[in-house]
Amino acid sequence: MNPRLSLAWALVIPINFFLSGFLGNFYAAPLEIVLLAFLFQMGVGLFLYHLLGRAGWLAKNRRGDFSLALILFSVLLVFVAAMFGMAGRFHRLFDAGYFLLEENQFAAFGIGSLIALPALSWTLGMVKQREIERTRLFKFLDENLPGLAAAAFFFSVYLILASIFNRPVFDVDDIFFDSDGLLWRLRFTTENWHDYYWRSVHPFVLLLIRPLVAFVSFFLKGDRLSAAFLLAAWVGALCVFLAWHFVKRTSGNSLYALLIASILGASAAHLVFGSLIETYIFLAAVQIFFFVLLLKPKVDSGAGRGQSLLAFVLVGLAAIGITLTNFAQTMIGFIVVKRDFKRWIKYGLLVALFTIPLTLLNNFIYPDANPYFFDLSSLNAEADNTFSPSVDRALAVVRVMAFHSIVAPDPLLLQEEIPFLKVWIFKADPLQLSEYETLPGLVAAFFWLALLVLGGLLFLKNLKKEDNAFPLAFILIVLFNLALHLRYGKDVFLYSANWTYAVVFFLALAWKELSAHRWFQVTLLVFLSLLLANNSGLIYTMLAASALHIK
Repeated sequence: MNPRLSLAWALVIPINFFLSGFLGNFYAAPLEIVLLAFLFQMGVGLFLYHLLGRAGWLAKNRRGDFSLALILFSVLLVFVAAMFGMAGRFHRLFDAGYFLLEENQFAAFGIGSLIALPALSWTLGMVKQREIERTRLFKFLDENLPGLAAAAFFFSVYLILASIFNRPVFDVDDIFFDSDGLLWRLRFTTENWHDYYWRSVHPFVLLLIRPLVAFVSFFLKGDRLSAAFLLAAWVGALCVFLAWHFVKRTSGNSLYALLIASILGASAAHLVFGSLIETYIFLAAVQIFFFVLLLKPKVDSGAGRGQSLLAFVLVGLAAIGITLTNFAQTMIGFIVVKRDFKRWIKYGLLVALFTIPLTLLNNFIYPDANPYFFDLSSLNAEADNTFSPSVDRALAVVRVMAFHSIVAPDPLLLQEEIPFLKVWIFKADPLQLSEYETLPGLVAAFFWLALLVLGGLLFLKNLKKEDNAFPLAFILIVLFNLALHLRYGKDVFLYSANWTYAVVFFLALAWKELSAHRWFQVTLLVFLSLLLANNSGLIYTMLAASALHIK
């Protein structure tokens, strides 16, 4: 026993309370609660024990980094608590008991937590004796502790929101930002997998995501809806972790990577679509993972090149399988970063070769799920989402891409044909766009504008000095999405997860020369705090507008 171990054990208890409370919905027997509490106390306790050790080393050797990291995680903790408290004010929408233990489960929870304390001490002794620290799993955890910790905070927020905005009571589409919440909830969690809009742009999305929902539901005693909550939140958190990994690899600064990853996780796009059961957060994760793969250096041997290409092909298939147009982003990234025309052609051909049989397999397993994308007549279903380009629409799309996807404006509240107030940010016909009407929104937007301008100037300053393959790829991805949405989309914010990562990564690379400067790290931390405060207002509006229609 030692003070660090005791502190780690004590810090796990509130975390364990909520984890056991959530899983207590499915494992309610006293013995099951004892086992859950014990396992969480052990697993999270070992993680926190090591994290505290790293924090202690940081406090002694890099006090500035330690102080900022401590403030950052404190801000994230306050945000999680604030989201839980905000949700708790809307009793018609949010059931706090979904995350809390029942009174009759307290004793079992206490027993499981208590017996974990000596077990933790014994396990740590075994770890040192058997040199488990040399295993790949331990090395992975050790190298990625900060990113995993940040992802855990955002996972908590996304899961709270997912349990609200994906409830069956939301029984129509288009409530939030023109998203098809009912459609995708039915397609992923029930046997009603038929696309009643009969669109072909998601060729084999069911083949990719339904098995994941089924796998998670296996551990929740078959509850597919709760499994979808978990999966959406987990994929949103994965985006945060992958962002941390990308920025850490490109900048070499873990604290800077934490700040950038947190800005992505707190962006309006990821806060919303990391919580809604839709396709967009899955696309964002696939795209970010593709760029993480691009970080790996080229392998000269034939076998190595083949293995590397296979990984790209698999991720490219995931992108095109979820939504056809997103394959273009992987093509842009591959050719601009790798600069290998032959491999680019091979990559495109291989993805195209496997897309058709996978589409056929999708509809074989899920009969009549959606039309085949190679049946061009099926594209007529997208006609309602296409509009004539105009200068006004172009300016509105640019504002959504550059500002609203990060700093949430005050949304539009539309009373139209559905029995809910629509919460949108962009309306195509007639053209309407949200504005920043509150002081926190205006301050955060101008703060973000200053950071955008700074990033643009630094990029131009270093244009000839550095390898700008990644920044140029991100610029082209943004331009591709701009061109696409000049014509397509009723609420362009719906697609914001397709480009928000590119905007944030571009700026992260542009700001890289400032990444180690304390003043700039403090600046990003202040902006993150303002961003969290402002974007929580968007969530509040979504809750308040929805609660008006829930009996």
